[in-house]
Amino acid sequence: MIAEFNVLIGLIVIIIAILYKGIKIIPQGEEWVIERLGKFSKTLEPGLNIIIPFIDNVRAKISTRDIIMDIPEQEVITKDNAVIRTNAIAFVRVTDPKSALYGIEDFQLAIANLIMTTLRSILGEMKLDEALSNREMIKERLKDSILDDVADWGVTIKSVEIQDINPSGSMQDSMERQAAAERERRAIETTAEGNKNAAILEAQGKLEAAKLEAEAQVALANASASAIELIASAVADKELPAMFLLGDRYINSLESMSKSQNAKFIIYPADIQGAIKGMLGSSFK
Repeated sequence: MIAEFNVLIGLIVIIIAILYKGIKIIPQGEEWVIERLGKFSKTLEPGLNIIIPFIDNVRAKISTRDIIMDIPEQEVITKDNAVIRTNAIAFVRVTDPKSALYGIEDFQLAIANLIMTTLRSILGEMKLDEALSNREMIKERLKDSILDDVADWGVTIKSVEIQDINPSGSMQDSMERQAAAERERRAIETTAEGNKNAAILEAQGKLEAAKLEAEAQVALANASASAIELIASAVADKELPAMFLLGDRYINSLESMSKSQNAKFIIYPADIQGAIKGMLGSSFK
């Protein structure tokens, strides 16, 4: 009885071991690659699966969920010899576990290096300003460039995002100095333009004043001529009107000089009496 009991226990243990080795429950989000005697046999999908114990073996458990890959930061030299630092992040998904396992040794490492190499190539064809202002275009070019390669590895690229594109420390210092110089140049140009406009306005003002002064002189001369004609026609004498106007202007000039704060004394001509007598006529002798 004891021997039969031991045999029964042994059979139960063997059955349990066979069931344990032959029944596989695959969780959602994974697929298992099965090898039979060292050769690929099939891929187990989520749920209850049965394999041949001790003949079939689980080679790898592949996640079919989106994988987040952080692409390391690297330095890139642009077309205009500027040094920039850039990194990225990629979202990938395994669509063919067999190709992902047997097509390449480490698909995640391969994709990371492929993205870094392609990103360097794309940025190397661009100038610094273009690289800093065209992230969306760089992202699209990067994704399109690697799609065919990763497809052979049973992987789909869901998205590639450029995290940072920044000039190196020395380049940032140079850009800041360049920006400061540009601001200074614009300030100088603005000041010069303002001075030029002010000078133009001042010159235009002087020109208008000169024109008005000339017009005033012409008007004054015309008025004097008219006055002489009127006086001449009234007194029927050609010399007296001119002498009268000359004396009148002379007296006005003396009056203006006397009102000046700097006037200390006034010099009268020696023949002022003769001039007055001439203006009044010979009867005043």
